[in-house]
Amino acid sequence: MRHLSFALCITLTLIATGLFAADKPNVIVIYTDDQGFADANCYGSKELTTPGIDALAASGVRFTQFNASAPVCSPSRAGLLTGRYPIRAGMPNNAGAPPIHDIEDKPHAGLTPELTTIAEMLKAHGYATAHIGKWHLGFGKGSRPTDQGFDYDFGHMGGCIDNYSHFFYWNGPNRHDLWENNVEVYYDGKFFPDLMVEKASAFIDKHKDKPFFMYYAMNNPHYPYQATSDWIEHYKELPFPRNLYAAFVSTLDQRIAALVKKLEDAGLRDNTIIIYQSDHGYSCEERAFGGGGSAGNLRGAKFSLFEGGLRVPAVISWPGHLPQGAVRDQFVHGCDWLPTIAELVGVAPPADIDGKSIVSVIKSADAPSPHKVVHWTIGKAWAVREGDWKLTHNTWDPSGKGQMDKNDKQAFLSNVAEDPTELTNLADKHPDIVKRLQQLHDDWAKTLK
Repeated sequence: MRHLSFALCITLTLIATGLFAADKPNVIVIYTDDQGFADANCYGSKELTTPGIDALAASGVRFTQFNASAPVCSPSRAGLLTGRYPIRAGMPNNAGAPPIHDIEDKPHAGLTPELTTIAEMLKAHGYATAHIGKWHLGFGKGSRPTDQGFDYDFGHMGGCIDNYSHFFYWNGPNRHDLWENNVEVYYDGKFFPDLMVEKASAFIDKHKDKPFFMYYAMNNPHYPYQATSDWIEHYKELPFPRNLYAAFVSTLDQRIAALVKKLEDAGLRDNTIIIYQSDHGYSCEERAFGGGGSAGNLRGAKFSLFEGGLRVPAVISWPGHLPQGAVRDQFVHGCDWLPTIAELVGVAPPADIDGKSIVSVIKSADAPSPHKVVHWTIGKAWAVREGDWKLTHNTWDPSGKGQMDKNDKQAFLSNVAEDPTELTNLADKHPDIVKRLQQLHDDWAKTLK
């Protein structure tokens, strides 16, 4: 009898979970790679063509002061998926190169297995879950997408691939890096952004009758700049390397538009929350020809804790439920998406996270930022922000917009509201603020394991 009662409870729970989930919206997070803050029409670009991103902004809320959780790829993604500062999610720096032979069935440096990701949080409430695109959070046992709450996984494990051969060429030996549910797959010569749209469309078709969560992690405009020929022709008058970068941005924008159209054709757009964000600032690396992207008047780029490395384009759109064509200037943060999604779909977020729900900010331009103090770390560099005051230590400026001496590297103080360019170090003028922010960092650092 006890066994029958237990079985009945389980059955009723499953039925209730299914009914509960049926009323919930779908969620898609579109994460672009190395896209600069000013690299979309809706973010001030006069030379780029980005109707897909602009349409999301017109149908939703666009943020002007959204900071990624880190200025490099893996930590930023860890902050997004776990709602924790990357250093507290086991990803203080970039994950290693992809596997040489096979995805190892043993522990390997990567995203901490014990933490709850967005996928695990939503899967527990009846959602089908998919990761499509770039992972870069480890490939060993416990760190793979299928170990982190994703029912379906298609994409590459490392930081980037050639978009046609799907090989990783940037840290020898060269290796093929394309996987589907932990099995190596081959699509010789097929353009990876198009493969992403194809796999995402198939997942939507399969799960259109139940809520789903999709982490759609694009690998462009990250190098190699491999835009389609029509966009290369379109931007041929722009100077090098802006022309190559711009063409790749429009190539990604076209694929974002294709994904949204798939939702519309399936009758799911009004019941789907779409979040769009770049992982951090644009790249000035040699493999990106030294640049091509833009952060507008902001100083810094990828790897930098100046605003050009941290401040990113970001939009949330849910027609009929959230404001449309709205702009929010409040400071918000990459770890905030997890608790925000949780509130919007009506589930409880995991405990002990650093992100804060920004639903109140999304709904009102008058709502205060939920953050009093925010921290960043990358390598030996760190930054802390309290209100509009920001102190950085040991950061650098790959964009070359300003000179830095040893004192600037030790302590660079800026007020990002009064001077978002961060070209003037205010540390000597406000030693009391430097001391206070330094103490905030020191106290926080003592809490880290």
